[in-house]
Amino acid sequence: MTTGAPAERYEAVIGIEVHCQLRTESKMFCSCATAYDGASPNTHVCPVCLGLPGALPTINRRAVEHVLTAGLAIEATTPAATRWDRKNYFYPDLPKGYQISQYDLPLAALGRLTFDTSDGPFTVAITRAHLEEDTAKLVHGTDDAGGKVSLVDFNRSGAPLMEIVTEPDIRTAEQARRYAEELQLLMRSIGASDADMERGQMRVEANISLRPRGTTPFGTRVEVKNMNSFRAVERAITYEIERQAAILDAGGTLLMETRGWSDDRGETYRMRAKETSDDYRYFPEPDLPPLHIDPAWLTALAAALPELPAARRTRYRDELGLSPYDASVLVADPDAVRLFEATLAADPGLTPKAVATWVTGEYLGLRNASSDPVHIDPAQLAAIVSAVATGSISRANGREVLDAHAATGGAAATIIAERGFSQVSDAGTLDAWIDAAIAAHPAAVADYHDGKPQAVGFLVGQVMKASRGQANAALVQAAVRARLDASAPD
Repeated sequence: MTTGAPAERYEAVIGIEVHCQLRTESKMFCSCATAYDGASPNTHVCPVCLGLPGALPTINRRAVEHVLTAGLAIEATTPAATRWDRKNYFYPDLPKGYQISQYDLPLAALGRLTFDTSDGPFTVAITRAHLEEDTAKLVHGTDDAGGKVSLVDFNRSGAPLMEIVTEPDIRTAEQARRYAEELQLLMRSIGASDADMERGQMRVEANISLRPRGTTPFGTRVEVKNMNSFRAVERAITYEIERQAAILDAGGTLLMETRGWSDDRGETYRMRAKETSDDYRYFPEPDLPPLHIDPAWLTALAAALPELPAARRTRYRDELGLSPYDASVLVADPDAVRLFEATLAADPGLTPKAVATWVTGEYLGLRNASSDPVHIDPAQLAAIVSAVATGSISRANGREVLDAHAATGGAAATIIAERGFSQVSDAGTLDAWIDAAIAAHPAAVADYHDGKPQAVGFLVGQVMKASRGQANAALVQAAVRARLDASAPD
């Protein structure tokens, strides 16, 4: 029996394919609206996206721009001219029996994407990013008699889809997850896609093979589909690496196949034999002319690019002095970025670290705990951060002011005045609260003298509670510790 983790014996070779639905008002080759979420089945359709005979496609310019912009963002090259190809295969969700896609002349090729992992920065080479049309949606269920049925909703058929394919550079499940997370963030940052995995706007597929460590030939490749969350991506790849290693250790032979991921069972399952490019019988699309890319068009798209996530993280770390963690948390959330930048602009005297702490801690905590949108005025957040930083109010009171502002929209200064908040630093007042806390909790005093320093935190908490959060916490902590040290038994 072979012992040890698979990573000790085998090296995983992983390539990722990601499909992103693009943010356009109409479909890829027709004028049907893409706002079909929640619509009745088969109501956003026309002869073109239903693949009816004689219907001719026309190119969606905005979709092309999104792929060109993505290519610029991943530092890819763009050909002077590209063409469309027919990818032939039959499934119930593909009405024409072929898909209009791109094969040997994609809109973007030879790019790269760098992201952070637990082992540091990692760069994945991207083979291509090309444009194609999405398939329809299959809905599986049961009929009135309890029999299994599959229904087809063509609302999604023909929606513009970008496929991004990496080189087989990825070696771990964590790297695969981080790549997918970074790609989603990039797509959202450039406005190309909402890339919501739960809504099927971003679909991740992994090609996984194993080879003995120290060897170079690739092993038998298995494709894994149906991973509908980043957690599922990491879990599915981890499972598949272990499954393949177990087969190889037992002297078995791996099959080149497509497998699905069952989140409930925590395992992959066989779907079908894996297709190759030869199986699809690509040939040029006769109903669409080659697309010539004007260099001036590319230049204009490049000029309109926003600051990209990797560059923003670097700027936050190197220029603003934020920790890598704070920079990553901020940049991962576009709402947090907007609030952070606007709050700093509202009061340039604030330190970036202080603002980042309030945005990543208090704001994101409020927003994530609420089922309704949370609106924070950057100027009011700046006023709260400033009041806490200068000692006008305590941090606990600052959190209460922020909660009230989020709930009512009231100005920070008004809320502070109405609630009578002001940080108490008067020694006499603090001493009275401290004396009362020590007298009321002799067990905590004994714990401190028995070598349990956490008792200080408990007593400080009692003082803060008695003062309604208005006591100067730093002064209280120092005073409590000094009082306990002075009363230590001989």
